Amino acid sequence: MSRVAVPLDLSPRALQARGERPASFSGPTMGVSWNVKAFAPLGVELTAIPAQIQGLLNSLIAQMSNWEPESQISRFNRAAAGGWLDLAPAFRHVMDRALHWAELSEGAFDPTAGRLVELWGFGPAGPTPHPTDADLAAARADCGWDRLARDGARMFQPGGLHLDLSGIAKGFGVDKVSRALSHLGLIDHLVEIGGELRGAGVKPDGQPWLADIAAPPGASLPGGPIRVALHGLSLATSGDYQRFVDHDGTRYSHTLDPRTGRPTANGLRSVSVVARDCIDADALCTAIGVLGPHDGCAFAVRHDIAAYLLVDNGDGLSEILTPAFEAMLA
Repeated sequence: MSRVAVPLDLSPRALQARGERPASFSGPTMGVSWNVKAFAPLGVELTAIPAQIQGLLNSLIAQMSNWEPESQISRFNRAAAGGWLDLAPAFRHVMDRALHWAELSEGAFDPTAGRLVELWGFGPAGPTPHPTDADLAAARADCGWDRLARDGARMFQPGGLHLDLSGIAKGFGVDKVSRALSHLGLIDHLVEIGGELRGAGVKPDGQPWLADIAAPPGASLPGGPIRVALHGLSLATSGDYQRFVDHDGTRYSHTLDPRTGRPTANGLRSVSVVARDCIDADALCTAIGVLGPHDGCAFAVRHDIAAYLLVDNGDGLSEILTPAFEAMLA
């Protein structure tokens, strides 16, 4: 039997059925795809909406994609020491949240770990030879969220600092699309980008959007399936099976520990986080994944985070549910 995690403040509006017509849109973004399901009130014109969403996401790529040589983030990364970059409002908001979680996690989440991302073959250049200890030391010297100075809407390049926002940008994209849909009159919708989700409103029958927490391929959740009711909530999941590289027959997770410079190997197979905003759920999956089962759970409990952890205990998977997550289970 499935377990269902529901919002603790389900609004009365979720019990009202309304006459709406279904709509769905999709397109490419950030190396993955974006998908929207919605119920549109009569009178809302749908024809231009896909292009509007695509344009919004393209603008985020132009600001924060390391794969675009002329993006704002790419220009910052190659700027000489002592240079300042004026941030667009979206970029500024992402950096605000990234640095917030970097500070609270004491660097487990670090938006300045771009050199490490490149070194392990997860950047635009693709696979690289296995890094040596000297390579790691040099890359780590170019990291450090606490080296990143800000002055209002400007950001300072101290020299060699290389940003990478892959652990937070998709979540922010989900939030931006969700807000845009509400503004366009589609208040009942589900947005997904690369597996990160946010649901708003309800379906015409009054039921919330439901999303399953994913298990690693070939495995199942130890306590049975879990579905999350995304009524004004977001769900992000990060697993060691989602993206990886192979070096000499050894598989390395895409989750890198900025404190050691190496991929995590702490037994965590996946982390799922439920939060109001997908930008936070996305970043928190990375932070908890780096911290590991014990410290990650303690961090989540300390900050009242609804998190679900799958741990490889050597002879199978076990699960850890934080109190905030357990409180949501119906």
